Amino acid sequence: MSPVSPSSDLLNRSLAAVWHPCTQMKHHEQLPLVPVARAEGLWLYGPDGSRCLDAVSSWWVNLFGHGEPRINAALRDQLDTLAHVMLAGFTHEPAVALAERLSALTGGALGHAFYASDGASATEIALKMSHHYWRNQGQTEKTGFLCLEGSYHGETLGALSVTDVAIFRDAYAPLIRDVRTVPSPDARQAAPGETAADVARRAAAGLEAALREGAGRVAALIVEPLVQCATGFAMHDPEYLRLARALCDRYGVHLICDEIAVGFGRTGSFFAHEQAGIRPDFLCLSKGITGGYLPLSVVLTTDAVFAAFYDDRTARAFLHSHSYTGNALACRAALAVLDIFVQDDVIAANRRRAQSFTARLAPLAAHPRVRHFRHLGMIWAFDVADAPADFSRRMFSAALAREILLRPIGNTVYFMPPYCLDEESGALLATRVLQALDGVLE
Repeated sequence: MSPVSPSSDLLNRSLAAVWHPCTQMKHHEQLPLVPVARAEGLWLYGPDGSRCLDAVSSWWVNLFGHGEPRINAALRDQLDTLAHVMLAGFTHEPAVALAERLSALTGGALGHAFYASDGASATEIALKMSHHYWRNQGQTEKTGFLCLEGSYHGETLGALSVTDVAIFRDAYAPLIRDVRTVPSPDARQAAPGETAADVARRAAAGLEAALREGAGRVAALIVEPLVQCATGFAMHDPEYLRLARALCDRYGVHLICDEIAVGFGRTGSFFAHEQAGIRPDFLCLSKGITGGYLPLSVVLTTDAVFAAFYDDRTARAFLHSHSYTGNALACRAALAVLDIFVQDDVIAANRRRAQSFTARLAPLAAHPRVRHFRHLGMIWAFDVADAPADFSRRMFSAALAREILLRPIGNTVYFMPPYCLDEESGALLATRVLQALDGVLE
């Protein structure tokens, strides 16, 4: 009997025991799992020493590269003091300090932080909190929500209600609320002669029509500011956020900004909504908040929302919890992330990094089959015309064969690399993805 390699043994055990997320497990009969033994900087390494460049930040969570020494040091220090304690009736320094610093980054406008573990949980909290706010205000009829066409906000039942991606919704449709969608400001919809701002204004007109018809039954509008990621990286002009904020104010509806994927510098500003000069009523954060180390999410909200729950009666409290709320280790990792933003002047450094990488991508942007090449901050995306039906899997495999980790969405290829992308790795990424694309299309 031939010996079993460590890699093949791990793959077999994983397929037998682990049900992987967002995965048709049968596909792994032809598309093997990728074993990872360690990671450093931009690179993931297999047990056999093979490597791949993590161009998607491991599902958009890793900000500064794998094994960032300053986050490692913060976690080691925290381990010696407090790993976790329940946050109901107790408190601790990392949770308080993180809430204070996040509030300061909103200019104090969003001064109250409610912690959770992941992005979908943050969405659930924002939806429930908005509904409960209106209930406490005596407006019990305001139980509905609006979301954008093509929106994605998570896969728990409440989050699925405001997700307009058929493959996620259809199987669970009988379990979820019926929510109204409003037009997306996706700039790719521009007619000849139209600008992205024109598309934004057209979409805002659709939002106003929906609010004019039924604002009395609507609790909140939820939006991914500037980039709708999971629907194929649809980018829009900040004008939409300005108009949406004004319309929500006019019709008495909350604005929820889901910055789970697009916060923490991804769009070129620390928070994406800053580029519109507005503040939401609820801000959902996760993914990059701990630099890709530990599960954590937070919903930030206003004094006005908090005051609506502040009462002697328990029934008027916000009734939501989970066991690991405000985990001390996760909060400490997030504090280290905020420190790095200051120490490294990350937003300014990313502007230089993005300019260099965009120039490297010029041959891809000029490819005859590439459409709608687009870029915002540290996010790049393009669509492939006349792509084969199984394009995403073929492109994933072709890139992986060239030491690049991509995760295309349909016919859309995107890059969301960690913020340690340098000239050498940027050149390698751009060159090999072009090679992979040509290989798939041939």
